[in-house]
Amino acid sequence: MPPTLASLVHHSALKLTVRAGEDRLETPVRWAHVSELADPVPYMEGGELLLITAMKLDAEDAEAMRRYVRRLVGAGVVGLGFAVGVYYKDIPQALVDAAKEADLPLLEVPQRTPFLAISKAVSAANAADQYRAVTAGFEAQRELTRAALSPEGPAELLARLAAHVHGWAALYDTSGAVVAAAPDWAARRAARLTADVERLRERPAPASAVVGGSEDRVELQSLGTGRRARGALAVGTGAPLGTAERYAVHSAVALLTLSTERSRSLQDAETRLGAAVLKMLLAGEPDHARAVAGDLYGALLDAPFRLVIAEAVAAAEDPTEPAAAPLTALADALESAAARAGESLLLVPEGERLIVLAADGGAAVTACAEHADAVETRRGAASRPHEPAEPDEVVVGLSAPAGPIAAAAAYKQADQALAVARRRGRTLVEHEQVAAGSVLPLLADDAVRAFADGMLRALHEHDATGRGDLVASLRAWLSRHGQWDAAAADLGVHRHTLRYRMRRVEEILGRSLDDPDVRMELWLALKATTPS
Repeated sequence: MPPTLASLVHHSALKLTVRAGEDRLETPVRWAHVSELADPVPYMEGGELLLITAMKLDAEDAEAMRRYVRRLVGAGVVGLGFAVGVYYKDIPQALVDAAKEADLPLLEVPQRTPFLAISKAVSAANAADQYRAVTAGFEAQRELTRAALSPEGPAELLARLAAHVHGWAALYDTSGAVVAAAPDWAARRAARLTADVERLRERPAPASAVVGGSEDRVELQSLGTGRRARGALAVGTGAPLGTAERYAVHSAVALLTLSTERSRSLQDAETRLGAAVLKMLLAGEPDHARAVAGDLYGALLDAPFRLVIAEAVAAAEDPTEPAAAPLTALADALESAAARAGESLLLVPEGERLIVLAADGGAAVTACAEHADAVETRRGAASRPHEPAEPDEVVVGLSAPAGPIAAAAAYKQADQALAVARRRGRTLVEHEQVAAGSVLPLLADDAVRAFADGMLRALHEHDATGRGDLVASLRAWLSRHGQWDAAAADLGVHRHTLRYRMRRVEEILGRSLDDPDVRMELWLALKATTPS
């Protein structure tokens, strides 16, 4: 505790007497300052015990003393020490009354007590308090370090930190979700700060913020040494942190940052191992893949999994935002969900793609779908289902459930679903949805339209001369599956006229309509060039 006016009054060597403000003696004293100026306020910082002899004051003028005391109180002076026996035998009643009126502690300093002794007492008490705080801080650092190295790791560290600050503490992961909290009841309080943590994560690390409410005062600290925060620490207390408590918080931030950086190195090693496992699976070597996977990915290969392929869609005109940012956000969401559920997750960056193996029906697959829904909600994709994805987003393809033997097929399914998602302007498409949908939306592609235009160009040029309506006749004949009478009726012409036109189509195109592949290509060309 820093020195207070009460501790100075009880200091046996100082012999101070309280003349006013008896109920304000527990106020901390930052410094003892001597000033005989008539207006010392410009040189005050607040928290001082001002020591005077009233050499330049008319201490017997009641109105002057009221003005003097009011200015001292306004400047944050916590007490006034008056030396008697120098210019005044006793403290003038005008000053005593003014101090009582303003509730400013007024201490009588006997002639045998020099101001220097009071200054030394305040300085020594402050130094002792600082020493206690530093000592307590170092002890907290040692205790937190032991906690960080314990089997419980961050959870034990948070428990010790909460005890040191007489409050609560919580740890957030890269997605802003609460990973651990102490005491247990603090998890719900910490979850209400997700939006504040999100704003903190948008700032380069290290960053901090203070948020307050009716319940407590919360300090947020980002964790990590890179441009992007790897997590956040929240510390909630009933009052601002003291020196010892701040030492403890800073130690916790350093230890948790070290832990996250170490975790990142381990993640890099896991990624390399995961890439090797994935390569073996796609090469049709499931037994070798299982042997390499070991305990890290073994559980993932023992049950049906889904293969996810995500691809970044970045705006080339915005070089400030890296294309990998959307993939990083998706990876964070999947890793956080898998970690909370205790699931294995194989995640491999591959250029501008992200390849993921996740347990079928697990939390990571659910998080993938929720992430995609959130992206589509933000860009209003529901009202524009056939528009391409907006810049700086992702498209995701999801395979059907598969096992290690069928990993290559699952990769192909996810890649096909990704292509469909890209064409349909969807954020996520599952392979099951590809077969359930229509092939016609896939024709909305420049390459397909160019092929269709080229295939039908000669027929359109023929019709432009007014010598017949071959395109409409071909469409009617194909739509009736080659039934002459039905197609002729649709066109309102004789069937012999329709037969003549189909022969002309064959002559112009140089291809036989008896060939089912030709009929299929012509029908798709007609659908691709027909406005919807």
